[in-house]
Amino acid sequence: MADTHEPPRDSELPGRLLAAERDALITLLRSRPDTDFALATAACPGWTVRDVLAHCSSALIRVLESRFETGVFSPESNDRDIAERADWTNAQVVDELERGMTQAGPVIAEAGGVLDVIALGEWVHAGDVRETFGEPGAYAGDGLPYALPLLARVTREKGHLPLHADLDDMDEPLLLGELSGTRAPARFIGDAATLVRLYSGRPLPDASYELAGVEAAELNVFGGR
Repeated sequence: MADTHEPPRDSELPGRLLAAERDALITLLRSRPDTDFALATAACPGWTVRDVLAHCSSALIRVLESRFETGVFSPESNDRDIAERADWTNAQVVDELERGMTQAGPVIAEAGGVLDVIALGEWVHAGDVRETFGEPGAYAGDGLPYALPLLARVTREKGHLPLHADLDDMDEPLLLGELSGTRAPARFIGDAATLVRLYSGRPLPDASYELAGVEAAELNVFGGR
């Protein structure tokens, strides 16, 4: 029988994830030439690395300023946020992103869970950038121990179907989705980065994994970028 115990929310988890990613990503970005910011990303068709970063920084500034008007984070809203930063230097975009990743954690913690998915999205987008650069650790790295339990909580809050994940690179299985026990969980066997790719709708490399009881498209918690 499925474990129906609902783990308590760790309100500090999004902030820890953002801080871990900030320490890795900002250093990487400041080491890259301006030409790298114009590279197209495979995970976000139509967006360059700079567009992804501008979207990420603007989302966190919205959190800090409590600006959540109707339609926020829609494709149209995201494009407007990117356009507002069109005249900025790449360094200015990175500076804003660093500020957001540093300061947004406590605000997300106090929001009661409704903003947790934003921290997860920031981490996934950092993986998009790493993959575009050809850097190791896309959708993994130092943030993974924070990202996985946060992903599990987001899937529960969204009422996703249950899934039991046996991860090659983790000692304990990960339970995702709703834990009521009314539906038998789907099963995943593979590495954690591939699991993250499935739940974020990212392109899958030639990694070996098994998925049973659910179609890959049903797992996406973001539904787009």
